[in-house]
Amino acid sequence: MAIKYYKLFDVLQRRGLTRTQFAEKVGISSATLAKISAHKYVSMDILDRICKEMNLQPGDIIEYEEGNQ
Repeated sequence: MAIKYYKLFDVLQRRGLTRTQFAEKVGISSATLAKISAHKYVSMDILDRICKEMNLQPGDIIEYEEGNQ
């Protein structure tokens, strides 16, 4: 499965947030931020936290991309 976080990065840019500011706001570690930046697996709990803190829906932050990971 190839879940990509490009939409999340677009939201951050539109809101004028750096990735570090985003991590602090949501309460995720630098390791989790690195996973997101590399389009790696993060738990549903993390996605839930992002959606709640950023007032977004899952479809606003992730997309499925067919093919190789």
